[in-house]
Amino acid sequence: MEKQFNVPPVVFPSGSGGLPQQRRAPTAVPPPFQPPRPSNNNLPFMSFDVGSAVPSTSFSNPVFGANTTSGTIGGYGSGFDDELPLLEELGINTRQIWRKSTSILNPIRVNTNLHEDADLSGPFLFLMAFGLFQLLAGKLHFGILLGWVTVASLFLYVVFNMLAGKNGNLDLYRCLSLIGYCMLPMVILSAFALFLPQGGVIVMGMAGVFVLWSTRVCTRLLVELASCGDEHRGLIAYACCLIYVLFSLLVIF
Repeated sequence: MEKQFNVPPVVFPSGSGGLPQQRRAPTAVPPPFQPPRPSNNNLPFMSFDVGSAVPSTSFSNPVFGANTTSGTIGGYGSGFDDELPLLEELGINTRQIWRKSTSILNPIRVNTNLHEDADLSGPFLFLMAFGLFQLLAGKLHFGILLGWVTVASLFLYVVFNMLAGKNGNLDLYRCLSLIGYCMLPMVILSAFALFLPQGGVIVMGMAGVFVLWSTRVCTRLLVELASCGDEHRGLIAYACCLIYVLFSLLVIF
């Protein structure tokens, strides 16, 4: 006898078309985004790797102070050792002012070669010193000093060139320089007058000595530095004496 087996029927879900379901292959997960690297390694771009802590760079270490063997920094300009002092860049030569001042202190032997290059730094310093001593004496004469020096230079310039005629080569700038440097005896007089009674005989006698000192020095410098001055030495000395007598009156009275 044959045995019979009861097999349950197979039921398929609707919409499957009677075909068994197939498993789908898992899709591949795309890798994280990475920026493209430059093809030329010489370009100064930085490339970063995702997940790395240290970035890679193509920059080279900077070099400072290159080409310093010739006294230049990077080939541009000169070094600090080659720079001139600030006073010399402004046209103020302290050594020259000191030499000119010491030459004025000796009225017998005046070195005229030092005064060939005229400047206004020393005269301005002497005028400020003269005004400061006058201020200590209770007199405010800064404006008067600057005005009188300007008028005195114009007066001496006109007188000398009228005497010399067409051969005169004295300019106004040199007049300002010489009159200003010869003010050094007047500065010394104003300093001594602080310790002497005002308007006394001693001050007047000292004023006469210092006026002759300034007159002699200024006359000699003008005669030797300008042409055609020997013929009119007396008239030039008279004009210089009038100038310094006016400044001495500020000290006396």
